[in-house]
Amino acid sequence: MIVTLTLNAALYVQYRAERVRWGQHNAVRQVRLRAGGRGLAVARMLHSFGHEVMAAGLAGGAAGELIRTDLARSGVPNRFTAIGRESRRVIEVDDVASGTSTRFAEPGPFITTEEVGRLAADYRALLAGATAAVLCGSLPAGLPVDVYGTFATYAADAGVPAVVDAGGEPLRHVLHRRPALVVPDPGDLDVALTAEGAGAVVWVAGGEVRAVTGEGEWRAGPAVGPEAPGSRHALVAGLVPGLVLGWSWPDRLRHAVALSAAATADGELDLARYEALLPQVRICQAG
Repeated sequence: MIVTLTLNAALYVQYRAERVRWGQHNAVRQVRLRAGGRGLAVARMLHSFGHEVMAAGLAGGAAGELIRTDLARSGVPNRFTAIGRESRRVIEVDDVASGTSTRFAEPGPFITTEEVGRLAADYRALLAGATAAVLCGSLPAGLPVDVYGTFATYAADAGVPAVVDAGGEPLRHVLHRRPALVVPDPGDLDVALTAEGAGAVVWVAGGEVRAVTGEGEWRAGPAVGPEAPGSRHALVAGLVPGLVLGWSWPDRLRHAVALSAAATADGELDLARYEALLPQVRICQAG
C-alpha cells in the first residue's frame, strides 16, 4: 500500500459561466466539486494505474466531508485525521466566452498541537502496512516547518521509503532525514543538490527530467514533439512504482516522463497518449 499525505488538502469549486461580468450578477452554467492538493492528485494517478493507495492527511468541516466524498466516489481509499476547522477551498471561475479562468485560494486552517499529535499517530499506524510514503505540498498554519522531516524519519525507522515533494523550509528540514527521493520546488534545487541525506533528487529543467541518484546522473525527455513533462503530480506519481518495485532508473524515468506528459489539464490520465509517448522517451546517463 502506498500512503500519500496531504496536509493542506483543498476542495476545488469550479464555476463555469458563459460570460463573466465582474461587479454584476452572473448565472453559473455548471458547478464541479473536486478534492485537490498535491498528495491527493498523486493518489488519484496511482489509483488509475491499479496501485493500492491510501490518501491520508488533514480534513475538517463541510469542505472536508466533500473532499472525502469525492475521493470515495473516485474509488480512492482515504483515511484523514479530523480537524476542528474548515478545510480550505479554491474557487475557480471559468469564463467560457473569453476562455479565461480566475482562481481564489483560501488560506489553510490553523492546526492545533493536539491535532498534530493525532495526525502523527494515524500516520505511524498506516506505515505498518505501507510500501512507500509520499509527502506532498504546502503546510497549513500551526504545523511545524519540520513536520515533513519528522514524518520522513518515522518512515525511515519503519523501513518505508519516503518521497517528498516540497520546497522552502519544509524541504530544508527533510533533506537530512533519509528520504528516498525528493522533488524540490524550482527555487530550492541548489539546496536539495548540495545537502546530504536524500537518496535521489529529481527535477524538471529545459523540457526534460533530470535525476541525481546513488547510481549516477540521468536525463530523460520525449524524443519528438512538444510533449515536455508538464504535470508535477503525475511526475511524482510516476516515480513511486519504480521505487517500490525496484525498477532501474531508466525505467523509472521513462514511466514518469510519459505519465507527466500524458496528464490532462484537470489532472486525469490520457492512457492512449501515455502508451504512445512511452517508447518515445529518450534516456541518457550524464558524465
